[in-house]
Amino acid sequence: MGLLSGKRFLVTGVANRWSIAWAVAEAIVREGGTIALSYQGDTQLSNIQKLLPDLGQQESVCLVPLDVRDDLAVKEAIKTLGSGGIRYDGFVHCIAFAKREELDGAFQETSREGFLLAQEVSAYSMVLLSREMQAIMNDNSSIVAMTYLGSERVVPHYNVMGTAKAALESAVRYLAFDLGVRGTRVNALSAGPVKTASGRAIKGFGDMQKVVSEQSPIKSSLTVEEVADVTVCLLSNLFRAVTGELLHVDMGYHALGMVLPSGSSESSH
Repeated sequence: MGLLSGKRFLVTGVANRWSIAWAVAEAIVREGGTIALSYQGDTQLSNIQKLLPDLGQQESVCLVPLDVRDDLAVKEAIKTLGSGGIRYDGFVHCIAFAKREELDGAFQETSREGFLLAQEVSAYSMVLLSREMQAIMNDNSSIVAMTYLGSERVVPHYNVMGTAKAALESAVRYLAFDLGVRGTRVNALSAGPVKTASGRAIKGFGDMQKVVSEQSPIKSSLTVEEVADVTVCLLSNLFRAVTGELLHVDMGYHALGMVLPSGSSESSH
């Protein structure tokens, strides 16, 4: 019996084999859960279809088109997900987007359009899905949103996405309050830099990953599988008393202040 045996979850945001969302989908299935996957556009659909045989239960996976910028499209997706009376035990929010040009240069140069787009796709989509999924979700469900340290600290070239992730984390807390009446838990997982296609799109990502792995208390490069394992725990009954929480999965990097050069014996207080 796995941690998620008999439970069903929607996983959003699978782009390709290297996505955190795909690692989460694999981990849910490994722990006995059943999944549905959302996609946007033919390219994402094709990528997901090529991956499904790796799960070993591809025939039971519901694939649903989802455009979070279109309220009617979201309602149609929820209707498809719940067809035949199917119920869910939560979902994982891995949806984020910002224009590439908004991630370069100075944050103060962010355009109005670029700012609103990042907020709509990366933060408001969490509110929208949480509301619409209520119609097909069981009580005592679990919702997990993926975020990043750039919401709390300045990370060069993260720019407008940092403000969007900050809004997402605030939304998690308000949703936890709203949905607690049904026993539904809402938490955010702040993953450290991992090798994903979206991560590599950030200028200087390789250097960032190297610095984090060298300076973190646990001196190791984070993997998508490690992020997925923590996600499974948040989805499971093991975390049934935890909601409105921001959990960092980054080898402890978020806890650091000033990091001394390697080998230094100095200490500060």
